[in-house]
Amino acid sequence: MEGWSPTEFRRFREVIHIAHTIVNPEQLHDPVPFGYSHTAAVSAGAELVLVAGQYGSGPDGAVVSADFAEQVRQTFRNIGVALAAHGLDFGHVVQLRTYVVQHDVGKLGPIAGAVQEIWGGQPPTQTLVGVASLAAPDVLFEVEAVAARP
Repeated sequence: MEGWSPTEFRRFREVIHIAHTIVNPEQLHDPVPFGYSHTAAVSAGAELVLVAGQYGSGPDGAVVSADFAEQVRQTFRNIGVALAAHGLDFGHVVQLRTYVVQHDVGKLGPIAGAVQEIWGGQPPTQTLVGVASLAAPDVLFEVEAVAARP
C-alpha cells in the first residue's frame, strides 16, 4: 500500500484465516471488487477482539492529512497496530464497520483499494455508512473492526 514500508506491507499481507470462514454465496453479487464479503462464520470457542473506531491519526491523535485517501491508509495502519496489541493481524478480522463523511461513489475507490491490498480476494464483511460528520471536523473516515482468535 502506498506510503507503507515494505516490512509493514508484508506483515499486513500475510493473511491467514484460522478462526473464521468467509463465504460469498453464488446467488448474491460478487462483493470482493467492492472491498467486502457477504458472510463470515466464527468458530465456536473463538475469542472476539473489538477494535474501537480508528481514524487517520498519528500517535498524538491529530489527523495526519486532509486528504481522504491518506486518511484511509492511516486508518488501516492504526487498525493493524490495535490488532497487534492483541497478537493478531488483519487475517483475524471478520467484520468492519466503516463511516465516511459526506460519502459519494468517488470515495469507494480508495476504500476498496485499501481493503483489497490488505485482504486480497478474502475481505471481511463490511458495512459502510455515510455520515454528516464524525468526532472531529477534520476526521473524514473511521473504521471499527471485529477480530476472532481461535
